[in-house]
Amino acid sequence: MRRTRFFKWLPTSESIRQNRFLKPFAHYLHHHYLWQFNRRSVAGGLAVGLFFGILIPFAQILLAAVAAVILRVNLPVAAFSTLVTNPFTFPAVYFVAYRLGEFLTGGSAPVPETAIETEVKVKIIEQQADVGGWFANSIDWMQSVGSSLAIGLGVLAIVSSIAGYFIVSALWRFNATRRWRKRRVR
Repeated sequence: MRRTRFFKWLPTSESIRQNRFLKPFAHYLHHHYLWQFNRRSVAGGLAVGLFFGILIPFAQILLAAVAAVILRVNLPVAAFSTLVTNPFTFPAVYFVAYRLGEFLTGGSAPVPETAIETEVKVKIIEQQADVGGWFANSIDWMQSVGSSLAIGLGVLAIVSSIAGYFIVSALWRFNATRRWRKRRVR
């Protein structure tokens, strides 16, 4: 594999084979499709990463890596694109997913703005008082938004992964045709 300056930080297949933690998986990680930078592999890696990055809030990189190995798409792109949901984008993505899920399921009756503000302030005070019960609080929160969030995340994950795949494919094809036209002119 030819390595450009931009991709020199990627591990080589030899370094993966020699890594003591990855030795049991070296047979699976050695496939050349996992490390190629071509249109199909990069677009597929982005689609896998976006899907697991949006849909699953934990172990995203691990699940995306396993899916990349199974689907034989670019592993580094799949792992890196799961970072679409990070501590900065997580609230916005989940808010959009919740609103999308509410829209698709018919939603609930609108609540007056002051009631929401009061409820949020009370929840924050309760959660700050009970820091040890963060897991129980997050389970309660998930149950309260449940189906709307789950449906919204599923739809958002599928749509964004399909859109990501086709956008990367189109940009890759556009760039390739532009380079071919440039070569013909010379």
